[in-house]
Amino acid sequence: MRARILILTAGYGEGHNAAARALAAACDAAHGPGTVRVVDLFALASPRFNRLSRRAYLGTINGAPRLWSRLYAWIDRSNIVPRCLWLLGRERRLLARIIAEEQPSVLCSTYPVYAFLLARLTADGHALPPHFNVVTDSISINSLWWRAGAAGWFVPNEDSAGVMRRGGVKAERLHVSGFPVPAFFGDNAAHLSPPDLAASHTAPRVLYIINSGTNHAAETARLLLKESAWEVTIAVGRDELLCRELTLLAANRTLPAQILGWTDRIPHLLMTHHVVISKAGGATVQEAIAARCPMIVNQIVPGQEEGNYELLRRARAGALATTPAAVLTTLREAFADHGALWRRWRANLAPIVRNDAARVIAQHLLSAPSSFEVQSSKLEVQSSTSVALAPAAPAAALP
Repeated sequence: MRARILILTAGYGEGHNAAARALAAACDAAHGPGTVRVVDLFALASPRFNRLSRRAYLGTINGAPRLWSRLYAWIDRSNIVPRCLWLLGRERRLLARIIAEEQPSVLCSTYPVYAFLLARLTADGHALPPHFNVVTDSISINSLWWRAGAAGWFVPNEDSAGVMRRGGVKAERLHVSGFPVPAFFGDNAAHLSPPDLAASHTAPRVLYIINSGTNHAAETARLLLKESAWEVTIAVGRDELLCRELTLLAANRTLPAQILGWTDRIPHLLMTHHVVISKAGGATVQEAIAARCPMIVNQIVPGQEEGNYELLRRARAGALATTPAAVLTTLREAFADHGALWRRWRANLAPIVRNDAARVIAQHLLSAPSSFEVQSSKLEVQSSTSVALAPAAPAAALP
């Protein structure tokens, strides 16, 4: 069975894969299993190089953030990506073969480099269906997302649309859909929530998600477990050594504490905890918003993650605390006076929640023309203004 929609993703940051998974699930729910094929072309074409390059990427953003900041800004301004497409010859040939085999009616990418590969295939005479980009960053958006052109862009919020308009993207091609999150958030919004902090004897619930390369992770976790007035859940990912250490520390607590390894229960945890502590990754921030779970950001990768925190800052729906001591102080302030500050944060999240984004984008993709046609939608755009943080005017929203 041929897939009707081909979704292209990459493992350079969890946001790309998270958006692809949620969107694929929404498409399959709307049109039946097998509607979508999700492809990480880089992992398929060059698995060894993909592992090495991902490791180098994570090492740079976590170990040399200032270097990454300069590199991110340089990529934003330069033409290095189109000039280096010859390095991706294997990926380009594989992409052409997959498209020819699947004959999808529409292409959708959650990683910006694919647009350049598709533009090259078009220039080489390949017949391609319409291509849409799902932008996984907010506000501090690199110009790679729009420079190669597309039939349209789905963006997570109005402010991000404003950045792209100022970069030269036509307003009619911008759709403010929200970030595609799992259907779980919308399906359970009416009956999953943390306990009311105004009630007597209610203990605040704190969720700490530790990502690869998180600064001061162990120290922050130890301090959280020493707090006797809070229920604490810590997701340590695949760090088995830290998991064993924290499990021992949690054993003697009066109030409950959960120490989790890798888990697929993050949506449920976000919806049942009062606050989440984590770095400002695109998927984490958007899922916290979907859960209406205020976020304390304890780390920001320069460049793409700056806009994710800026989104929370503008909404007044969380705080920045980059040291373990600052995290604890901020939590105490949030929970003081029966959670007065926390309640304001949670209320401020409501206007920016878009739990139906995956469904809305899926409907748009499924209604795209079914004929296999040449895509010629390259846009003339101006130089990037990806870190401009001025308030954005409204963009065209999807119905």
